Amino acid sequence: MAFRPLHDRVVVKRIEAETKTVGGIIIPDTAKEKPQEGEVVAVGPGARDESGKLVPLDVKAGDRVLFGKWSGTEVKIDGQDLLIMKESDILGIIDATASAKKAA
Repeated sequence: MAFRPLHDRVVVKRIEAETKTVGGIIIPDTAKEKPQEGEVVAVGPGARDESGKLVPLDVKAGDRVLFGKWSGTEVKIDGQDLLIMKESDILGIIDATASAKKAA
């Protein structure tokens, strides 16, 4: 991808939710909500504090994150639907090792 966000902005690709419930009921497209989980595709260099010092971001490309329902701006880059949001719109990072331990 030839896009680099500025300052404390992050590019996120939504991760599609399951189309079936645990009980096996198929959820139609019209009843689905947009997923609030995504994968970070690119990050900016960071924000500047009051003294002008660069403060790096806590997230990095490849992190799975949760974000608010109405967070970010939807854009299409290289044919992909992506979100551009500030790092402060991200609620948290999903730890892959913790979720793998639960599944085992």
